[in-house]
Amino acid sequence: GREEVPPRVPSQPRYPRPTGPGPDLDPYILTHPKTHKPVKFEDLSPLFPDELIMQEVTEEKFIDIPDEVIDVYRLWRPTPLLRAKRLEKLLGTPARIYYKYEGVSPAGSHKPNTAVPQAWYNAQQGVKNVVTETGAGQWGSSLAFASSLFGLNCEVWQVRASYDQKPYRRLMMQTWGAKVHPSPSNLTHSGREILKTDPTSPGSLGIAISEAVEIAASNPDTKYCLGSVLNHVLLHQTVIGEECLEQMGALGELPDIIIGCTGGGSNFAGLIFPFIREKLNGRMDPVIKAVEPAACPSLTKGIYAYDYGDTAGLTPLMKMHTLGHNFIPDPIHAGGLRYHGMAPLISHVYELGFMEAVAIPQTECFEAAIKFARTEGLIPAPEPTHAIAAVIREALNCRETGESKVLLMAMCGHGHFDLSSYEKYLQGKMVDLSYDDDKVQASLLAIPKVAV
Repeated sequence: GREEVPPRVPSQPRYPRPTGPGPDLDPYILTHPKTHKPVKFEDLSPLFPDELIMQEVTEEKFIDIPDEVIDVYRLWRPTPLLRAKRLEKLLGTPARIYYKYEGVSPAGSHKPNTAVPQAWYNAQQGVKNVVTETGAGQWGSSLAFASSLFGLNCEVWQVRASYDQKPYRRLMMQTWGAKVHPSPSNLTHSGREILKTDPTSPGSLGIAISEAVEIAASNPDTKYCLGSVLNHVLLHQTVIGEECLEQMGALGELPDIIIGCTGGGSNFAGLIFPFIREKLNGRMDPVIKAVEPAACPSLTKGIYAYDYGDTAGLTPLMKMHTLGHNFIPDPIHAGGLRYHGMAPLISHVYELGFMEAVAIPQTECFEAAIKFARTEGLIPAPEPTHAIAAVIREALNCRETGESKVLLMAMCGHGHFDLSSYEKYLQGKMVDLSYDDDKVQASLLAIPKVAV
């Protein structure tokens, strides 16, 4: 009944825990979007309930999971750790491939791991309404599910490209009682400004965040929920890695390589952070590898700087790997990975050299997904196909070297609502969308200069 706080590494500053309204939070994580001064408790209060603000900056090593949250987790947790023996046989590799499968949750992904506690903490503080953004719809459907359990009204801004590509995710949210809007929309100032510039904008997670934050900040009975990036979100997701440590221990296995896809970073962090703790304590030494889309490569192509978490510049500034908050990625099928930045904690771990990163184009990812589906039976969401592609690369390398490495992969969700993407691939209509260097360079010029 406890969650692991993202690990402290030796050079990482310790963050002061607020004892009440007013104290400064450490500027390493959050600075004010307008003044660039350290964010204060009351700056975050319009957006988040008090307990989540506390979790964002806690010094505690462990945070107790509320009993009510554990009770909901029991609907699907623990999630299975499975060995992909049939995929191993297809590849002819001596490697042993394991995957931690989060697609058994009611929403079909890892996202309820944080949606449930976020909804519960908001309900405990008497909040009536929550708003959020979603890309592929995994996060929006998870928050809609959690809100329905705790009596909250839920409103979601879904990235226009995914809103059009994935109508059943929208219907899933509506089934759980949420209102869903395509983003950019005419309901907010930030949405209207984007539409003025580009009436056919495919949207982005950064734009959708701006719209949801705008609504939360202007309505005192409404709070904002974020599905990735922030510390408290990554904290909630570490239930994945904690379970996986126990499961691998029961099998007598230690991972040599751990691989997961990254967009904002919550699924990846949820798996790797407990393993990084073990690595720092000398109990194992896995290679840890993030995989991102070639069309939106924040770790491998972005710069490490303070930037906004949204397009309109309404959120606090965070130090992260970023392609620039104005960057709107091409509408790849992995809508959950179309985010301009990376979680600050993952960015920090990457800077310290505790992990690697690689970018893979979507056609290779879907080719890998087909191999996986036709051997293991599960149809992956477009996002974890990136991890599968990287695992296959490693497994084939083991076939060449003869090494029987243990490969552990984060399988963050199923693709039952993403079959239109598979249809395009199977019909030969899927293309690799480019990384536009000129567009990124123009976006990077708009990153604010922060002297901290």
